[in-house]
Formats: sequence, structure tokens, C-alpha cells
Amino acid sequence: MYGIFMECVVALKLYTGLRFIAVLYLAGVIYLLITEKEKRIRVLMVYTPLTVLAIFLCPLFRKFFVGAGLDGETYYRVLWLLPIGITIAYAGCKLFSAHKRIGLIVMSAAVIVCGTCVYTNQNVTRAENLYHLPDSAVKVCDFLNEQGKGEYIKVVVPQELVHFVRQYDADIMMPYGRNMLVPRWGYYDAVHEAMEKTTIVDMKALLEATRSYQCNYVVFHETRELNSDPADYRLELLGKVDGYLIYWDTSME
Repeated sequence: MYGIFMECVVALKLYTGLRFIAVLYLAGVIYLLITEKEKRIRVLMVYTPLTVLAIFLCPLFRKFFVGAGLDGETYYRVLWLLPIGITIAYAGCKLFSAHKRIGLIVMSAAVIVCGTCVYTNQNVTRAENLYHLPDSAVKVCDFLNEQGKGEYIKVVVPQELVHFVRQYDADIMMPYGRNMLVPRWGYYDAVHEAMEKTTIVDMKALLEATRSYQCNYVVFHETRELNSDPADYRLELLGKVDGYLIYWDTSME
């Protein structure tokens, strides 16, 4: 039981970022517990979150969660029920409202000490457009819609575009999505296998898979090696967009 409890503690630490968020949240809850007089706010921001946290840290609940057939790796999502950001912001505003000088000093110190500049994060890059998606993904989708061959668009794209196509246009269908990009999930898909799992794409294997999924478009990066000319398999090159070759499968007419 102790081992399971420590797993829950580690999940809590990881969820709060191993920094000061947990400390600020705890301070906010304690402050509201002492000062908040409105019952519904106490229930929403103090009593209910503390109950959820106690349940989350309970080894028996985790065993029940996993025993019910739910994924143990998603157990941390129980913590989504904690209004961490709202509680910290509300407690800070309440402190500032009651004690302006002290509140200003405390909240300023919290921002300076606990905050980080998000723009220094390696995962943050300058937006290329208003959609905050790669320009290449937007241009490929626009090109597909402009062509309009067939009654629908179902396309297989290189792995680097998979995340973004349906974010930009939900009417564009794909044989697989993000589920195929996480190796530890162990999903298998014949199209993904033929498209991404070989150094040189076997056109026969790929087209057998895409046609079974009724894909009428195939997109390759111009640097992708193919074992034969796509035209030999009734693929018509519609154009090149930002280094991506866009083919229409004429057999899907």
C-alpha cells in the first residue's frame, strides 16, 4: 500500500510541475479556509478539492481505478478536478483586495520567484500564422480543398503533418491520427506501417493499404524515397506545396 501511495505522490508532483505551484495552491486553500465566509465558495475551492485530493492519494482508490479496467497511466487525470489555477488567482485577488500593500508585495514576489518565462521553453516557437499551425500544413490542406476531386477528402500524410491536418480542417479525413504516433501505446495500422516504418516506401504495399481505407489522396515529402513511380499505380501528381508532393489516387474515382 505504501508503494502505491508513493506512486500517487509522485504523480501529484509531476502534475504540478515539480515547482512552486503545489505550494501556492496549498497556501491559497489555507488562506481561503481561514478567510472565506461565503459557503458555496468554500465548498467549491476548499472542501471539494481537499476531498478529491484525499481520494486521489488513497491507495485503495487507485487499486479500484486500475481494477475497473482503466489505464493506470491516466490516473493523474483525477487531478483535473482540482481548480488549481482558479484557486491561486482567487486567493491572490482576495488577499490584494483586503490588504493592498501586503497583497501587492506577496503576489509580485510569487510571480517573480515562482514564474518562468514561457518563451524560453524549447517547445515554444514563433507562430507562423493566425492558426498557430505550421504553414506547410495549412497550405497542404488549402491545396487539397482547392482541388476538390471526389466527394470527400481522405488523405494519408507524412508523420510530421498528422497532428495538424484535422486541427485546421475537420472535414479532411485521415486513416489514422495521433494514436499511431505514441510508440508505447502499441497500436498497429497497415497504412502507417507502409508509410513510416520503412526507409524506402513500398508503393504496392502502401496503395493496397490506403485503398482498403478508401484514401483518395497521398502526400509525400519530396525527399521521401519510393521504390517505384507513383504513376505506375494510377497516382496523379496534382502539385507540389512547400516541399510536399500531393497525389490523387485515380482508382478512387
